[in-house]
Amino acid sequence: MMDWTDRHCRFFHRQLTQRALLYTEMVVADAIIHGQRERLLGFDAAEHPVALQLGGSDPLKVAEAARIGEDFGYDEINLNVGCPSDRVQSGTFGACLMKTPMLVADCVAAMKAAVKIPVTVKCRIGVDDQDPESALDTLADGVFAAGADALWVHARKAWLQGLSPKENRDIPPLDYQRVYRLKARLPERFIGINGGIPSVEDAVGHLDHVDGAMLGRAAYHTPGILASVDASLSREEPAAFDFAALIETMADYTARHIEQGGRLGHVTRHMVGLFHGLPGARRWRQILSTDATRPGAGPDVLKAAFASIDFNTEAAA
Repeated sequence: MMDWTDRHCRFFHRQLTQRALLYTEMVVADAIIHGQRERLLGFDAAEHPVALQLGGSDPLKVAEAARIGEDFGYDEINLNVGCPSDRVQSGTFGACLMKTPMLVADCVAAMKAAVKIPVTVKCRIGVDDQDPESALDTLADGVFAAGADALWVHARKAWLQGLSPKENRDIPPLDYQRVYRLKARLPERFIGINGGIPSVEDAVGHLDHVDGAMLGRAAYHTPGILASVDASLSREEPAAFDFAALIETMADYTARHIEQGGRLGHVTRHMVGLFHGLPGARRWRQILSTDATRPGAGPDVLKAAFASIDFNTEAAA
């Protein structure tokens, strides 16, 4: 999720779940090799386990970027073969690589040779006029033969011509059954599912058919749902979550970020949807969208916003 799941977002999400694997936004291999690595790759140790998601199509470059990512301490390297954005297509990576599955396999093989940590791939079921049955099977067989440790499948096609990236998240129909069939054909391989999963409950339901389920926009827009992930994975009833402790942790984190030259809004922009459905949520959103974005805003703004939340009233706001 480019421009969304930055280090501040991941630190915040990690406070809500200790068990979920977190993914970075996609980072282009060329940028890692030639750019400001600490800015692009730096992360807090609290984020573990965390995977670095790469964009690229040159086996030598993605291998070098993977090696750099491993040196930074990431737990997994993921190659993105699913993003349909115009920026990605112009760079000949992302979803358009579904059309060149052997090149994807070559990239995986090069990455596996460069690092000791897991190398995984995230893809679509196909692009444009491809037949999802043959397209997904061909890609899966190629990357697993090259040594991939897992394949995450966004269960809808990407239309590279005629649909915007936003439309590609909604218009092509979801086909979860296609991903289930892939897992049934490859029972010994790790197959994860992605795309339109609205809740933790739905994600757990997919685990009856595949090995993992990925939450994207639902986790970002309503991050409070992540507080039930750990218990759900254990098939237990979730205990009451200590949101007061979460706010204290995030206030301390934002204070450190501000001391290093950052702004409160860099962190709190990821927290706007935390209390979705609770009384006071509207006021929380207003404060984080206005006061928290003003120059000089500090952690006290975050605490003031939290004071507006009423956990004792059931009526939604």
